[in-house]
Amino acid sequence: MLSRLGALLQEAMGAREPSIDLLEAFVEHWKGITNYYIESTDENTPAKKTDIPWRLKQMLDILVYEEKQQAAAGEAGPCLEYLLQHKILETLCTLGKAEYPPGMRQQVLQFFSKVLAQVQHPLLHYLSVHRPVQKLLRLGGTVPGSLTEKEEVQFTTVLCSKIQQDPALLTYILEGRKTVGRKEASREATALPREAATVKNEEQPHSKAPDRGAQGARALSTQLPAETEEPDGGTGESNLITSLMGLCKSKRGRVALKAQENLLLLVSVASQAAATYLVQSSPCCPAIVEHLCQLYQSLPSFLDPADIATLEGISWRLPSAPSDEVSFPGKETLAAFLGWFDYCDHLITEAHTVVSDALAKSVAEKLFVEILQPQLLHVSEQSILTSTALLTAMLRQLRSPALLREAVAFLLGTDQQPAAPEDSPHTLGGHLVRHCDHLSDEISIATLRLFEELLQKPHEQIIHSLILCHLEGRPYVARGSPEPESYEDTLDLEEDPYFTDGFLDSGFQPSMKPPPAPVTNPDGKTAVTEIVNSFLCLVPEEAKTSAFLEETGYDTYVHDAYGLFQECSSRVAPWGWPPAPPPLDPHEPERPFFEGHFLRMLFDRISRILEQPYSLNLQVTSVLSRLALFPHPLIHEYLLDPYINLAPGCRSLFSVLVRVIGDLMQRIQRVPQFPGKLLLMRRQLMGQVPGEQLDHQTLLQGVVVLEEFCKELAAIAFVKFPPHGPHLRLSEPPEGHV
Repeated sequence: MLSRLGALLQEAMGAREPSIDLLEAFVEHWKGITNYYIESTDENTPAKKTDIPWRLKQMLDILVYEEKQQAAAGEAGPCLEYLLQHKILETLCTLGKAEYPPGMRQQVLQFFSKVLAQVQHPLLHYLSVHRPVQKLLRLGGTVPGSLTEKEEVQFTTVLCSKIQQDPALLTYILEGRKTVGRKEASREATALPREAATVKNEEQPHSKAPDRGAQGARALSTQLPAETEEPDGGTGESNLITSLMGLCKSKRGRVALKAQENLLLLVSVASQAAATYLVQSSPCCPAIVEHLCQLYQSLPSFLDPADIATLEGISWRLPSAPSDEVSFPGKETLAAFLGWFDYCDHLITEAHTVVSDALAKSVAEKLFVEILQPQLLHVSEQSILTSTALLTAMLRQLRSPALLREAVAFLLGTDQQPAAPEDSPHTLGGHLVRHCDHLSDEISIATLRLFEELLQKPHEQIIHSLILCHLEGRPYVARGSPEPESYEDTLDLEEDPYFTDGFLDSGFQPSMKPPPAPVTNPDGKTAVTEIVNSFLCLVPEEAKTSAFLEETGYDTYVHDAYGLFQECSSRVAPWGWPPAPPPLDPHEPERPFFEGHFLRMLFDRISRILEQPYSLNLQVTSVLSRLALFPHPLIHEYLLDPYINLAPGCRSLFSVLVRVIGDLMQRIQRVPQFPGKLLLMRRQLMGQVPGEQLDHQTLLQGVVVLEEFCKELAAIAFVKFPPHGPHLRLSEPPEGHV
């Protein structure tokens, strides 16, 4: 391109002239632009139909060609010096602001972008460059929905790329003074024609001499409005950040996406000093979070939590929801909010640590604490439902460690000490645990879904605050007596206090032929098989229906549990959990055990499985299954060891289920034709037969969920400790045994 330019320039001057004076040609083109304002009387001709675009292109080509021919690298040539000394960029910026001729702003933006991108000599350090750059940014930021959005975003792309290459430029570009009031802007726009007339009287005829030819340009420049000389004024600062934020809100998808990419490039500067400046001396974090809060507050209050839960896969690169999904009122607004939240999360992930931490704290303070928390604690059920569903959707999108840390602190606090039974909630999480046992089943389900999403996040404090801090030291295990060697040593139904005389008189007996374990091990390591069988045999035969139907077997749960367990194990691997529980000190006195408010709520809920709605039971068992998947020895022991020797007054998941079975056997006696009705209910739930109202429907649905839950727990125990793999005993053997 440059070689062609040289050839064309030589050809223009004639074959007998081997070269031309580049400075003279540069000045001639600039004179041609200034003369337009002196000579033209038609204010309606668009700029693109004048010779201004062509002359600007020639000036650009000359600058690039001159730099290519410079012998000393990094040295400014005469044309570039002329551009800088005569404040040509300042003049062009004001011409663009005046929009005279129409479309001039577009031409100026294109020229600025190409000069900064194609001229390799550092330019933005010069006052005569970065000051008009700041003015041009303010110009774009004050015109929302501008027709020059495409050129504006190209301009910011060049600036952000330059800052990425040299972070020291950040201060030059962001040190924009405050914008002036509308009167000044209006005055400058109308002053140009008058000043052009003044210049017309002062201009001399066109001359080839560069010094004389520059007089007209200087005259035009000096007669321009003195906007850059006035003190700070106006109401708000407008610079690269606000310009990018304005473009991010563009209705044109490509413009908005490119602006977001530019902002991402800006916050990921490698320089500590630049990142600190960005946080402390620019509106970066407040502007980003303010837009997030505005989008949240624009959400309609009538959003259905079920609709919120179905809207998944929203990305900042593609914020609009997939068109094949079912539409619902408020869908586009919700997609816009989740898209920007995903963008904030991505910014926090990619930004410099200084920017990342500041932005995460700002999101937590402005959105979580100031807006979300009052809604979550509101007395209105609709407010609680909607805000809980929205928080769940945000957690589902959340990936950045810094924002996850702030979210966990917001929900669970920073104090990880175990709570006492009588303690009132002192964190938001404590109130949310109460919501899980709310009078409104909808609120209970929505909040349980929130906790299930939280448990899938890679942050150790979550599982520690909710569960592990209460299990440490194994206070749930009885002291002073040898721990059992096998399940049969403790599961004697006639001595089990959970089974009443009436329960035994009802004819219940454990299954004599339990379903075979998927794998058996002949080397005597049968503890895992016993655990699996204990859960599979817990529900009596007369309350089982899955054997009558296909695709409801235990093998399906094993397959699903294996994938979930591998995912969970990889997530918690960095936390360095021990492979086995610590040994008990037989001389240590027993201390009161409290399982914590979260587990107590779950155990209370599962104990009412025969009385609760089907959808609520599904959510309770889903959360408990998530907990059981964690590969921590104390969680294994407390949730999955059926023959643990519990301390007096303590309960485990298995003991709660045993009580439920006892209650079930009492209820079965009062339901005529129970097996047939139970099978019909299962078929209804599977969609094999039309749904119809049955007597004891809640009980029948609860029994189906109970059977499936026991199979799921058995599958989780099996995949965590397969009989053919390394054997890990959940309960320690008594002394003298290996």
